[in-house]
Amino acid sequence: MFSESLGSHLTRRLTTGAGLPEIDFRAPRGEAALVPADSVSWRIFKNPVALFVGGIAAVLLELAEPRVRTGVWEHTSFRNNPVPRMKRTGLAAMVTIYGARSVATKMIAGVCRLHDHIAGATPAGVAYRANDPELLDWVHVTAAFGFLEAYSAFVHSLTPEERDRYYAEGTTAAALYGAQAPRDAAGQWAMFARMMPKLERSDIVFEFLDIVGRAPILPLLSRPTQSLFIRAAVEIVPPDIRALLGLQECGLRNWETMAVKSAGAVAEHLRLSGPATQACERLGLPADYLYRR
Repeated sequence: MFSESLGSHLTRRLTTGAGLPEIDFRAPRGEAALVPADSVSWRIFKNPVALFVGGIAAVLLELAEPRVRTGVWEHTSFRNNPVPRMKRTGLAAMVTIYGARSVATKMIAGVCRLHDHIAGATPAGVAYRANDPELLDWVHVTAAFGFLEAYSAFVHSLTPEERDRYYAEGTTAAALYGAQAPRDAAGQWAMFARMMPKLERSDIVFEFLDIVGRAPILPLLSRPTQSLFIRAAVEIVPPDIRALLGLQECGLRNWETMAVKSAGAVAEHLRLSGPATQACERLGLPADYLYRR
């Protein structure tokens, strides 16, 4: 089901392509990233299955918030051209985690400047702006949650201590984006509880799932795998939010859960050429540094 060639394709598909800036994760030589190489974050983001599944779950959670949903749907090209939008998001995640600090801070500053110009009103007439701290906090925590839960559910179970460490690792980058990140898993759940009354169901969530299901992310013969990964993303959405969105019947069956876990386990041991291995090279670390247990 999952192979080195498919893993390489997924990594390239999510982080490279026409219109994206060329990022050399090997440079500047010796310069540290925003998070250290021995972090939980570096372990998680090297896995293409966790990256794809977690990214879809994060978007589902983002779209549950009406101001974020309106901003995404009205100010991005996702509806008409989803793959370039996913590529930009994937590359931004890779630079934030693996890029040299100087490269990451420059990219994040550019994103913040772009967000300065995004504002509007929801269909219900509620005003929003992309750099609203509450919305930035929601986007950050949903992304962090998605990647963490995808890795822990389908790749390698993480301890409570590792979960807390992961959230603490994200505070530096979050602050650069203008967000206040939770420092531990308890803070993440507290933020979800605070936002729950503001979340709502929308047909856009189902439209999103249809669009990403049809998008040419994986090769044609691997589209069943793509569909499986999308349902895996639904599976890790918290049950109360999943019910609110009407997604109770869109998750995985038991055998499908095992299939995704198998793919995640295979991907965990594929030493793919990409941001993770290139960042290790930048720091003078062994090529298999992130693949040691």
